Amino acid sequence: MLESLNPQPQDKILALISMYRDDPRPVKIDLGVGVYKDPTGLTPVMRAVKAAEKKLWEIETTKTYTGLAGEPAYNAAMVGLILGADEADRAASVATPGGTGAIRQALELIKLAAPQAKVWMSNPTWPNHPSIVKYLNMPAATYRYFDVESSMVDVEGMLADLATVAAGDVVLLHGCCHNPTGANLTAADWDRVIAVLKDRGAVPLVDLAYQGFGDGLDADAEATRKVAAAFDEVLIAASCSKNFGIYRERTGILIALSSPDRKAVVQGNLAFLNRQNYSFPPDHGARLVTMILEDAALTADWKAELEEVRQNMLGLRKQLADELRKATNSDRFDFVSGHRGMFSRLGLTEAQVETLRKDHAIYMVGDSRINIAGLNAQTVPVLAKAIAQVIG
Repeated sequence: MLESLNPQPQDKILALISMYRDDPRPVKIDLGVGVYKDPTGLTPVMRAVKAAEKKLWEIETTKTYTGLAGEPAYNAAMVGLILGADEADRAASVATPGGTGAIRQALELIKLAAPQAKVWMSNPTWPNHPSIVKYLNMPAATYRYFDVESSMVDVEGMLADLATVAAGDVVLLHGCCHNPTGANLTAADWDRVIAVLKDRGAVPLVDLAYQGFGDGLDADAEATRKVAAAFDEVLIAASCSKNFGIYRERTGILIALSSPDRKAVVQGNLAFLNRQNYSFPPDHGARLVTMILEDAALTADWKAELEEVRQNMLGLRKQLADELRKATNSDRFDFVSGHRGMFSRLGLTEAQVETLRKDHAIYMVGDSRINIAGLNAQTVPVLAKAIAQVIG
């Protein structure tokens, strides 16, 4: 049987990680992997997470299974964090293995409920979105999103493409901090997108992986809350990896909004899908998140540290834009300071990206997406100088 398997294409980001690790040069910069790093290059354990883990170690009495949907307290805390109190009566939810697990379960739910529904994704989007859709053999399409010339959202192109969506199709939207571009819709843009999708009878699927990394916890949830309020049915896949810094704990949630009288049926289907894929979701990270969000002091400390993380990335964005302006004597890269989240796409060619790797030990994805949080105050000028040389 196994001899009939064919090699699978290697994940570009994971391949980049391996190349970086194998590079013997003493000075090298990793801008590929999508994790937050502090100015020392460490992905730290947040203070509130450490405090919650210490408390959990003292009070935990069992490692038995949690429920199929995860612990109700975790689900309620996350629904509150993302949507506030207004949507709880129609929100079915399940804990998932990270945001990726939430996306996978959302797509499984779509396939179960409406197998002919087409999934529309932004061009570009996180590579795992189309990869999972393709693996599940679901109909797919793309809508324009990023204008390469301006490095901003192509709002008119996006709206024109979404105006062709069929009733019942699913449109995957990035709730904030668009991956891989860092270019976000404005509040007014979101209103226009919502109006078009409502007119077409589409079902939104919001990927909210970076709440708190852009303009703040509530500001980053504003678009998702607008969508939730506007539609009878909404799917929301969210991750705690970034904003709680618990990447390896694989902590996510899928929220499915419907009418209150359909909530029980939707909840049952979500639990059914969990059972088919992994039975009981991981609980350690979810329990830490619950403890933090239910304790006022821990919540305050978590929010304070998350704000430090956000401000650090904003500072790096401004510094990089300034250094690039100085190094290139142009405003070509000023957009970097206006983008939000961990990522920006710099608009370099694959050949220029390859030159940065070979000649300067600077690693980024081939489409020139960089992780802003992979920089620090000392490496920003190094990157700017190298970019100025390769675009020469």
